[in-house]
Amino acid sequence: MARAPLLQLNGISLTFGGNPLFEGLDLVVQQGDRVALVGRNGSGKSTLMKVMAGLVEPDAGDVIAAPGTAVGYMEQDPDMTGFDTLGAFAARGLEPGEMYRVERAAEGLKFDPDRPVATASGGERRRAALAGLLAREPELMLLDEPTNHLDIHAIRWLEDELAATRAAFVMISHDRAFLRELARATLWIDRGIVRRQEKGIDAFDAWRDTVWEEEDQQRHKLNRLIKAEGKWAVEGISARRKRNMGRVRALQDLRAERAGQIRRQGTADLAFESSAPSGKLVIEAKGVSKRFGDTDIVRDFSLTVLRGDRVALVGPNGVGKTTLLKLLLGEIAPDSGTVRQGTNLEVAVFDQARAALDPEMTLWDSLTNDPEARVSGRADQVMVRGTPRHVVGYLKDFLFDESQARAPVRALSGGEKARLLLARLMARQSNLLVLDEPTNDLDVETLDLLQEVLDDYDGTVLLVSHDRDFLDRVATTTVALEGQGRAVVYAGGWSDYQSQRREVDETPEGKPRAVAAPAEKPKPQAGKSGLTFTEKHRLEALPDEIARLEAEIAKLAGLLADPELYAREPAKFRKASDALAERQGKLSAAEEEWLELEEKASA
Repeated sequence: MARAPLLQLNGISLTFGGNPLFEGLDLVVQQGDRVALVGRNGSGKSTLMKVMAGLVEPDAGDVIAAPGTAVGYMEQDPDMTGFDTLGAFAARGLEPGEMYRVERAAEGLKFDPDRPVATASGGERRRAALAGLLAREPELMLLDEPTNHLDIHAIRWLEDELAATRAAFVMISHDRAFLRELARATLWIDRGIVRRQEKGIDAFDAWRDTVWEEEDQQRHKLNRLIKAEGKWAVEGISARRKRNMGRVRALQDLRAERAGQIRRQGTADLAFESSAPSGKLVIEAKGVSKRFGDTDIVRDFSLTVLRGDRVALVGPNGVGKTTLLKLLLGEIAPDSGTVRQGTNLEVAVFDQARAALDPEMTLWDSLTNDPEARVSGRADQVMVRGTPRHVVGYLKDFLFDESQARAPVRALSGGEKARLLLARLMARQSNLLVLDEPTNDLDVETLDLLQEVLDDYDGTVLLVSHDRDFLDRVATTTVALEGQGRAVVYAGGWSDYQSQRREVDETPEGKPRAVAAPAEKPKPQAGKSGLTFTEKHRLEALPDEIARLEAEIAKLAGLLADPELYAREPAKFRKASDALAERQGKLSAAEEEWLELEEKASA
């Protein structure tokens, strides 16, 4: 059954800074659409959404909404001028008796409607804007990074709301788990072209790779044709001048076609360089308690972090994740208990507030003024993991244009600020990375790359994140802050924590069977299967890990199957070869571990 169009874009063209962002773009959003809008940072996702919302006027083309269709847009930075409280802003446009809609959304999104606008944080303002949009129930919702500043519980509440709504929605998000749960179609912006596929986000990577492979084949054919015609133009012109000049003009057209092709954006050159190894013990907390006023942050908490661990801190906003992080790093003292740091620690911190970036400073100065990256006597170079690099060349590694080097930080998008902060962080040598909400505003491809880089990092990682997919792929240990001073240590990432938590809830005593700190771990008790709890969970997780490694190996093998890759891109060939060998080693180890655990379970 055909669905009625709610919004139609015809022939949209838009230019920013002399460069066309879109040319002749056509797009239709229909009733019941649940669409993920994806693309690299800077590709124009937010701008396209503002065009759809009528907030940005295109240079050419038409934006047509169906008669009677209300289109709601979630502002990234809402203007609350003229409103005293967050609730008053969220309730704008509602009837007086409909304030309950805002209050319900405020409870799910966890903000106080009575909070004065003047004292509200940026995250609270965004949540109020989202609550207002949900309360008004438009026929089409445009959601730009709706999960930013939401904790995992609020994200799951939002998922349930959007799953139940009859409205259509288009959403931009870095959160793969959120997109996987909700999206039934994907819009992909790539160099001004918008493509649509009637599949969810899990099918995106294969679709993108297929499109790019076909594009590479077409470019290869075009290059071969130009080479052949160019050789003829030099050697084969004969007396039949008129026909030959037509061929020369055709050659010129081919060259113009190649020159007009927009090269796709590469991936950021991410790499964390480990300094000299830390001691085997990185952090040891014993019996730590911390209270602010009448609120317990942690009570009698113990944790041992060893070199190479990836420890994630999770929990609702305001529960104390950042405070616990500062306790572990020795930045604040516990009320009772002890925290001991290991030897030879070199710490690098990724701050979720981007506080390390001065908005009035240029990108160039942001790098050269960093004391840990400054090259003595050189204003145009930065020290990158012990090697001097020119500022512009290093910025290009993180996908910035040369023209942006002297632009102020405030002109950057959220994703670009995150990349600049990563550039500063990755210039340093470290053996302990502290990542506080690193996934906010990064596109899914850069997130995939960041996960791979963390896999290869020899040091230790402390991570705070609400991105469930990222937690699953990175964390080896999860510390869940559950309120009232309760902090429990679980093996694995988010899904592992949820699985173990369900088993805890199902025990008659309701007592946690979490992983204790290694220094205090009791002797494992074998179950009926002959496996400890941790081994049982590991056996269940290994098939997915093996499947992921097999898929990565197949992808790398396909890349290395290109006979011209070594000659064309030797650095890429070496990197892919090393990655293939490393993943094959991990696969062998995982398969061996699975066989051992399976035999033990059978016994």
